Amino acid sequence: MKILFMFLILFLPLMAKNILQEAINNAKAGSMLTLPAGIYKGNIVINKPLVIEGKNQKTIIHGNGNGTVVKITSSYVTLKGLTIEHSGINHEGIDSGVSIKSAKHCNILHCKFVDDLFGIDMEKADDCNISYNHITSKNFSIGLRGDAVKLWYSNDNILSHNFVTKSRDFVIWFSNGNFIENNYGQYSRYSLHFMYTGKNIVRNNLYKHNIAGIFFMYSQDSIATGNVIESSIGTTGLGIGLQDCSNFTIKDNAIVYCALGVFLNRSSYHVGTYNHFIDNKFLYNTTAIKLQTMSRRDIFKGNIFKGNIENIDDATVSQDIIDNVWDGNYWDDYQGFDRNDDGTGDTPYVSYLYANKLWLLDPDLRFFFGSPVMSIMDFLDKLAPFSQPIKLAEDKHPMMNIGDIDEYRK
Repeated sequence: MKILFMFLILFLPLMAKNILQEAINNAKAGSMLTLPAGIYKGNIVINKPLVIEGKNQKTIIHGNGNGTVVKITSSYVTLKGLTIEHSGINHEGIDSGVSIKSAKHCNILHCKFVDDLFGIDMEKADDCNISYNHITSKNFSIGLRGDAVKLWYSNDNILSHNFVTKSRDFVIWFSNGNFIENNYGQYSRYSLHFMYTGKNIVRNNLYKHNIAGIFFMYSQDSIATGNVIESSIGTTGLGIGLQDCSNFTIKDNAIVYCALGVFLNRSSYHVGTYNHFIDNKFLYNTTAIKLQTMSRRDIFKGNIFKGNIENIDDATVSQDIIDNVWDGNYWDDYQGFDRNDDGTGDTPYVSYLYANKLWLLDPDLRFFFGSPVMSIMDFLDKLAPFSQPIKLAEDKHPMMNIGDIDEYRK
């Protein structure tokens, strides 16, 4: 008898027609529904201000495998302490664990998303708080998963302390003024991807084992500071990328063990604007900085370049890079002295494209990197150049000491 009673407590909500939807329909606006542990039938709609609180994620809202599990169409809705699972698999319909549309001041806190194509889909949702959630997608290949969090025309939201694993992207579209802080992302495609955005702040996030860390595209006026991006996977694994971006501040970030530390393409984009890269650490990457077409008016100050196979690569061998400013950085391949002991080198650090960097123009030559034949070619090219080497960067005040560079980890 006791076993039967426990069975009814745990599974009766799922077997019932939809007692959770009925409770929502009968609740007064602004009231609070506290749900005990158990399984509740999903595919519900919340169309009034409500608080729905579960018990330590043991309160499960289970979708039917079609559509979205919880749809929020009202402002001032809070979901807390729930497990939300088993959405549909329709990308076109953006089947999600939770969708928030045309609403403000909604909160998704301490929830767990399992077997949902998209985790949280926000469309025209402003001033919301998405924090302390655990999000994973369905067990599909990386390109067929949905996004952990998707913002579309959604402004001034807080997205913090979320744990994302084995999803696709965490993506911000046409959205401004969002604050993204202290999130952890792993084994996904884009840890964080911005498209047509402005005035967002990205701070103190940790991203590991993703294809790309943070990528800003067609955006402006944003700040990324204090982030750690480590071990981006694949031959194109990326730390931070800027495509057609202007007036950015990239400060005090650590990019470690990636194929590309920073990728810049047509950035800074707008005339009269600059992108600032200040006090970042580029450690043990294949290439620390890769400059693509018209990457100009970028300022690099106080950065540390250590252990990278190549510090700078101008993929187009363009003269546009002369408009960039390099000043007060630490370069581990600097060969000068500091005779007056002021902490900076007596002669500028200059990076040229010699024979030993031919692999930058033809990646297949990377196989010969560090080989005797490449070293001989490099020596002969410097001794008696058969062509004018290409200047990639000049830093007139290279730093001589960096202290303990292993303090980058959080």
